[in-house]
Order: sequence, then C-alpha cells, then structure tokens
Amino acid sequence: MRFANLLAGVALAVIAATTPVHAQTSGQAGQPVQSDAGQDGDVSAEEILVTADIAFRNRTNDPNPVLSYDLEYFQRFEPVSVGEMLKRVPGVTFTSDVLEYDQVQFRGLPPGFTQVLINGRRAPGGEADRSFFVDRIPAELVERIEIVRAPRADQPSEGVAGTLNIVTKESTQFEGGFVKAGALINADGEFRPSGAIAYAGKLGPDTDFWTALNYQERRNPKRKISYRFGGVPQTVDGGEADYIVDPEFDDLERQDDTRDGRDLSGSAEIVHRFGGGGRIRLGGFFVDTNRTESEVSDTFEGGDLDFVERATQVEDISQQTYALSGDGVIPLGGIELGFAGGWSAYREDTTALEVVENFEDDEIEEETSIIDLRDDEYSGTLFARFGKGSGLEVKAGIDLLSKQRDGFNNGDLIEDDFAFDIEEERYDPYVRLTLNPTPDLTIDAGLRYEITRRSVTVEDDPSVDYDSEMLNPSLHLRYAADADGQFRGSVARTVRRPNYDLLSPYEQEESPGDNDVTIGNPALRNERAWGVDVGYERRLGTSGIAGINFFYRDVTDLIELVAIGDNGEDGNVYTPRNIGDGQTWGVEVDLSAPLTAFGMPDTGLFANYTYLDSSTIDPFTREDRRFNNQPHHIYNVGFIQSLRALGASFGATISGRSGATESNFDEIIDLRYDPDLEAFLEKRFGERFVLRFSVQNILNRQKKEDFRVFDGDSLGEILENRAAGEIDEYEIERERAGQLFQVTLRAAF
Repeated sequence: MRFANLLAGVALAVIAATTPVHAQTSGQAGQPVQSDAGQDGDVSAEEILVTADIAFRNRTNDPNPVLSYDLEYFQRFEPVSVGEMLKRVPGVTFTSDVLEYDQVQFRGLPPGFTQVLINGRRAPGGEADRSFFVDRIPAELVERIEIVRAPRADQPSEGVAGTLNIVTKESTQFEGGFVKAGALINADGEFRPSGAIAYAGKLGPDTDFWTALNYQERRNPKRKISYRFGGVPQTVDGGEADYIVDPEFDDLERQDDTRDGRDLSGSAEIVHRFGGGGRIRLGGFFVDTNRTESEVSDTFEGGDLDFVERATQVEDISQQTYALSGDGVIPLGGIELGFAGGWSAYREDTTALEVVENFEDDEIEEETSIIDLRDDEYSGTLFARFGKGSGLEVKAGIDLLSKQRDGFNNGDLIEDDFAFDIEEERYDPYVRLTLNPTPDLTIDAGLRYEITRRSVTVEDDPSVDYDSEMLNPSLHLRYAADADGQFRGSVARTVRRPNYDLLSPYEQEESPGDNDVTIGNPALRNERAWGVDVGYERRLGTSGIAGINFFYRDVTDLIELVAIGDNGEDGNVYTPRNIGDGQTWGVEVDLSAPLTAFGMPDTGLFANYTYLDSSTIDPFTREDRRFNNQPHHIYNVGFIQSLRALGASFGATISGRSGATESNFDEIIDLRYDPDLEAFLEKRFGERFVLRFSVQNILNRQKKEDFRVFDGDSLGEILENRAAGEIDEYEIERERAGQLFQVTLRAAF
C-alpha cells in the first residue's frame, strides 16, 4: 500500500440516494457513456420523479458491447437492492433462496466469473471466490447499471462472464430534492419501514453537489421441508443411476429460516468544472448492514415421524462497505490528462451459535463460530488522451491497485481455525486506439498488460510470494448500418483470479473426503479466457430498442483438485492446480419499446431471453458436463401501462429459468425454480407526489432441490460408489417464502 496515503485523502464523507437522475459520465475516471437517455440542461426534480413517461433501455455508442439501464427502468417496481434490479436484465440468474438475490451469475457461470465494479472500481466483498453480494447495495444508491459484455483496454479484465458496473448517484444536471417513505410487508403481516432523503444543488455557477441518506429494513421468512431416503437403492437395468427405485424413508426435516436486518447507506458528491472541459470530482458512499439469520430445524424419523432432534442456529452479521474516490480531467491544448484515485473497504464481523437438542439421547451440543474479515483496496489511475473527437484517438495510461485482505476464523462450526493475510499489488499499463475511418465505423483496439505481485501468509508461517504478468488484447468494431441500427463485434481476453481459500497454504482436514486433506496452493495461476461477442441492435421509434448478441468463451487454466500423495489414514492429500479448461456459448435477445406502432404509445413492452450451453471436464469423474448451475434458458417478460388521464400507471413482469445441475465429488444436485411474478400500481398526485404499491412473488414460487449423496471414507471410495450408482442418501428439498408487499410514497421538493 505504498500509495495508500495519497489516495485515501481524495474524497469527502458520505451519505445514500433516492430516486433517479440522468448521468452522462461513468465513474471510471470520468469516461463517457454516450446514451440517448441523457438529459440536456438543468432538469427539476419534479420532472424526473412525477412523470407518465416510460423508461426503456439506453442506447449507447460504446464500441464494445454495453447494456445501460437508468434506475427509471426498474424504479416503478420499487426494487430494494441491485440484486432485485438485475432480475430484469438479459442473461442474469441467481441460485439463491427465494426472494434472495445476492451472488449474481452472468451467463449462468459461477459467481466468481462475474466482475462487480462500483463506479468503475473493484468492489471488495466477503466471499472467497472474489464475488460480491449485490443485494447489499440499495437501489436508492444507484444512478444506473451497466452490463459490460466485453471490456476495452482501459477497463479491468476480470469479467470472464461479463462485468456489472454499478454507477451511484451523481451531481448531474438537475436541481431539487427527493424524499421517500415506505414499508415492506411480509405475507404473515410483519412489516419493515424504509426512508430516504436526497438533495442536488449548486454552490456556484460551476460547482454542483449531491448528498443523500437511505434507511431500509428487510425481512425474509422462509420455510423449507426436506424428505430423506436412506439405504442403497438399485438402479434401473441398463440405466446410469440418474434416478432410484424403492428408496427407504429415513427422516423428514422442517426448517424455519428468517433473515431480518437493516441497511443504512449514504452518498455524497461534489463536482467543479472549469474552462476547456476540465473537471474535478470528489465523492463517496457507505453501506452499513446489520442482519440476524435465525434457523430452527426439526427432524422427524421413521414411518411414525418421531420427533428426534431440534437444531437452532442464530447468526449475527455486521458488514460495512466504504468507498471514497476522486477523479479529474485537465485539458492541455490537444492533450487531455486524467487522473483518479480511491479507497474501497469491506468489513465483516459475524458470530454464529448453533444448539442441537437430541431427544433420543437427551443430549445438548453447542457450537460457535466467529469470522473477522478486513479487506482494503487503494486504486489509482493516470492517463493521457490525444486526438479526442478526431478520426484517430489514442489513450495511454496505467491503473494501480494495492490490496490487503486479512481475517480470522475461529470456532466449532468450521473444520480449522486459522488467521490469514493476503497482499496484492497490481500495475496495469494500457494503450487504446480508437479509429473512425468513416462516420459509420468505429474500430477500438487496445493492449492491457497486467502485472501482479501477491503475498500469502497463514498464521506464523513464512509468506509465499507469487508474481505474474499477462497481456490482454482487445478489439471492438461498431458499424452503424443506418440511423437506427448498429452492429458490434468484439474479441477480448479476460482473467479470473484464484479463490482466496485455495491460495492460502493451510491444511483443510476432512476435505474433500472424510479422511482426506487439502492443502492450498499460493502458486495458482489466473484462469484465462478468450471471448467473442457479435451482436446487432436496432432503435424502435424514438425510445425503444431491440438487440441480439451471440457469445463464446474459451476458458483455460481452470483450477481443479489433484491428488499428490497418501495421508496415511486411508485417505489422500490434495492440492488445487491449473489443469482444466471449458467452453460456454449462447445467444441473448432483449426488447424494450413502446407499442406506438399499434397505436398504444403509453404501453411499454419489456422482454428478454437467453439460451446458454457449455462444456467442461468434471474434476472428479473426468466426464464431460456443463458448468455447475448453468440453466439452458433464462427469460423475463413484462409491460407497463400509463394512464395519463388518471395520473396512474400499472405493470407486471414474469421471469424464470430452466433447471440446472450441480456436480460435486460426493453429491449431484438438481435445481429448479417456479416462475416469479411481480406487479405494481402507481398514482401520481400533482407535480410532486407519487404513491406506489408493489408486490413480489405473487405466485409464491418454490425452490426445488433434489440431492443424490454418495458416501465413502476417501475421495476414491466415494467416486467408486458414485460410478456404481450406490446412493447413500436421496433428499428432496422444497422452499417457499410467501408474497412480499411494498408501499412507497415519494415526493419532490
């Protein structure tokens, strides 16, 4: 963190946001996002908040494939978090519990393959696979979200499946304030309040500011029921053990799982503009989450359903995310100099207590677990741009990152107690050329050279260092066939960095089998991918848009466990290594447009569909399979109807996905979800007030999981039983959460 002190002082202290504003610049060092949806000139708060107009997806002129959605696109359905916003975006899915939208998965790949940025900068989170829980970012904080399908040279290269860039509220071209009051109401009658206030104004003719505060409480009570069947059932003659015959009923488990918490968030920004197009911007945000997760599981055995066990687990979770940033642009004749710096941090303190009451043996067992995690990232950017607005533009710069992640796990709920420290420094110089040989054709080519210096230390052991250098080229073409249509083609190399727990060189006992040991490998290389995207986008009328995109990813150096010896206890010693590869491909179609052609300009139609497929070699069975939990189909269809004469609007959307399979060394999980239907009703009062009623999970959707579990004392024995179809346990699990209602009153001032 040699440049930490310089970067930590670039921004102001903070507060969160409320309703939508339009923005013309992204958070990444002030790079423009050219959108048809942008506002020109000062706009009053009432014009943004109280309107009968329907918002559609933005049309961008970026040479690389980018989908941009202002908050207005989602706002009428009153999403609570970024996760709820993403339900309506093409190619996005989750494998979370019902009404939970945390680890986002682009194109059905595991969460670690999706890069999450906040204002163009990495968002550190608590997950070992470097993923970020997007349900922790309140929707009130957001100005817009951008889906970057393939990165340019001046953008981070870590999004193998794609990059989500969350752009927070900006002090842009409007003046006025917003206030919100609302409540979330569960199907059982419990409710949780929410409120927000925000204001944007001017400190002078060239200085704008934005400041806001948001408070949100959330509760999600879920009920699960599991049926378990034991014994070793026989397979159908000639079959491959994809199902079982005549299982023996073992037990039934009923579980009440309630997540109850509150989020306090805030943001602030100040922008000063000076002659010649120069600008200096300072800003920041924070999210403070406190949540309690309570689970009560009752187990009943045998045909008489004897009540044999109750397990109670209470988890107290405290998480904080902070970000301070500053950036600027200084014009010097024909050269434009840019700079940016920031500090991002994640904090987690979690304590879990589990009490198991065994009524057959009259025994009570207590287990505890503590997680203490600290993650800090300091980033900086310097660049020079030549020939801006000409036929040949050159941008050269360097992105810097200094990261420190340390933590401590302690308790009986995990296999090992350990403290760890990971330090990582990155130096990424790049050059990007943008060529416009004709007004209709843009060619964007670039090289990004990523230099990584990493050090991993576990407890008092000597640190293990790892250095890597990687060249990531990119090429993007944009051709505007006419005023309404444009083609895009992209080729780019992306990377995925290893999981933190696989880098830490400590011994994990009973992993992956009961008698096995797994040792982390600090020398793991990054997983790499070559990607191709080809798409066409067409404007429909004045505000609608339709698009289709084909993609392909060839991933190499996938990380898999390999056996490196015998541990002397009828088990093996394993370590992760880069020995795998895989491919994924698909097509994404989306539409958002008014039905003006049918004489219904106040009716907006929204639809998207994604087809996905993939191929990889299972690290344990060595058989070809798809990526874990990747569905074949994802869809969303909805409408919004504006009733101008009544000052009202209403709409609904339904989304869903096909089933998917997860293959682990000792189990196979089949996962399915029922469709999800949500709706809203809005009434506008005058020019300043909007009252909305919305409801999620109208169909009381069900999450369905079927588990086939294989047993053995070692990985080899487990795989033998799996190949023979000798299932030790078969489990059917179903989960519901009920409807979630929301009432919101918004006002402009």
